[in-house]
Amino acid sequence: MNEKAVIIKVKGLEKKYPGSDALAINQLDMEISKGEIFGLLGPNGAGKTTTISILCGLMPSTEGTVVIDGLSLQSDKDRIKKLIGVVPQDIALYPTLTATENLMFFGQMAGVNTKTLRPRVAEYLKRFGLFERRNDRVGNFSGGMKRRVNLIAGLLHQPEILFLDEPTVGVDVHSRHMILESLNEFNRGGTTIVYTSHHLNEAENLCTRIGVIDHGHLIALGAPKSLMEEHSLSSLEELFLHLTGRHLRD
Repeated sequence: MNEKAVIIKVKGLEKKYPGSDALAINQLDMEISKGEIFGLLGPNGAGKTTTISILCGLMPSTEGTVVIDGLSLQSDKDRIKKLIGVVPQDIALYPTLTATENLMFFGQMAGVNTKTLRPRVAEYLKRFGLFERRNDRVGNFSGGMKRRVNLIAGLLHQPEILFLDEPTVGVDVHSRHMILESLNEFNRGGTTIVYTSHHLNEAENLCTRIGVIDHGHLIALGAPKSLMEEHSLSSLEELFLHLTGRHLRD
């Protein structure tokens, strides 16, 4: 990988939760290039959300280093926060506020001035098919509509890197299609995307590269097609089961 193109560099990352004997993340080394759509995949409890939370600065690591766009997460967290957008798995919206009110609030929290923010909120609501419902309370929205508002909230300050944890979980086909098309569009505009998903067909079609994590270990890293060819398998789902096993995970 071209060192100049690396925007996220993870070295020796470990996370141990208080009261647990096992490491949630175990000696994770990973590099992500500027402009990639990188998928972090793994079974339930594998360490995906923990890894994303650490990279976003939402949770400290136990050991290891993270460098984002040349800045150390340990010492430059405030500067890094301005570079990244975060879309959590749980809907992080105020149900009694309208879509516009929610987005104005989160945009201001991200440091976007009101003069810039107001037309940007309207533009993104139109782009995501929500403009006609802009003055409706979010609590009355469908799951897919809430997901779209949640995504917009992470994009309003136009981050260089967008972290998404299961952005299409529980949404209808039309909302999923719109979300994925929008992610591709923002990526073409230069946004680096790091996301987790259980939708393996989605990840196969969307991601430039993937990392498969299990029991806190990174067990595969590369372009989906290359990894499938390496293991003589025809789908990412088959590769995933081959690498992580077929037993159920809670």
